[in-house]
Amino acid sequence: MRTFINEEKFSELTGSAAFITLVGHLNPDGDAIGSLSGMYHYLSARGKQAAIVLNNPLPDNFGFLTAGLPIFYYDDAPEKCIEAVRRADLIICQDMSAPSRAGDISAEIENASCPKILIDHHLNPAVEWFDTVISDTEVSSASELVLLTLLKQEDVVQDVQKLPLECATALLTGILTDTNNFSNSVFPTTYDAAKLLLQRGADRDFIYREVFCSFSEQRMRLMGYLLSENMRYMPEYGTAYFTLSKNDKKNFSFLRGDSEGFVNLPLAIKNVSLTALFTEDDGFVKVSLRSKGDVDVNEFSHRYCNGGGHKNAAGGRVYLPFEEIPSYFEKCIGEFFAR
Repeated sequence: MRTFINEEKFSELTGSAAFITLVGHLNPDGDAIGSLSGMYHYLSARGKQAAIVLNNPLPDNFGFLTAGLPIFYYDDAPEKCIEAVRRADLIICQDMSAPSRAGDISAEIENASCPKILIDHHLNPAVEWFDTVISDTEVSSASELVLLTLLKQEDVVQDVQKLPLECATALLTGILTDTNNFSNSVFPTTYDAAKLLLQRGADRDFIYREVFCSFSEQRMRLMGYLLSENMRYMPEYGTAYFTLSKNDKKNFSFLRGDSEGFVNLPLAIKNVSLTALFTEDDGFVKVSLRSKGDVDVNEFSHRYCNGGGHKNAAGGRVYLPFEEIPSYFEKCIGEFFAR
């Protein structure tokens, strides 16, 4: 589904708001913080007060985007998150299809009386919660969609040089990460967006080093362990998957974001078209899914993992004991490919 950009309504709502709260999804990734910080820098340059609210902290390798920003995490400071939502004249939700994707702060967002905008590229946006929806599933990322929205504003009028450099850097970060460095979910407009952001001065090499080349030695050893000792391969279904337990995380001094990108690794195997990473957490198992070609992991996640996303990239949660995950997943894979 495509809902084209309503730049007039966006301009009207942001123009009349004195304080704007920006909200991203649970377990934020590079596109979430890229689109949010990009929007923050645009609004700040226009004299608006704004704050960013997230359920839980970001991986450390995105710290270069958040330094100095008024960003609040519900896990650390729930009262500040609630205050930011209740104080808002306008709430903008980005890279999330519904308020429920925000985590523990979702009820506050749903109950807020101020106008709300959604900027998202996922399937089936919950349009009923928002005053205006900027939604396009045929873009690479929320960051690309934010750029397209800002370029249509009267104070920018397609001139990327009128955007703050910090905004361009953040949006290019979101595009790079959500496309896995231009290896998936790439459209012709994605290259156009990247070109504009580079022309504005965003430093791709700097971003790449910060995001993809700033991990610990232990993270590399964990990746090697998963590939060597913990990858299960199901050649009859073109599927491979990992399980990452709490004990594994402890043994390898796991930090937030250390598993980023792991789920993509088995797609390098010639006959693998679907991969999964199952990560043990408190009370649930986090699921990351990736695929190639026509294999629809969004559908798989909806059916079996209480989640969703895109055709070739999705996620979810499973509420089972961790030791039951292999048998559950393999049963589900058998059903999925037997259709």
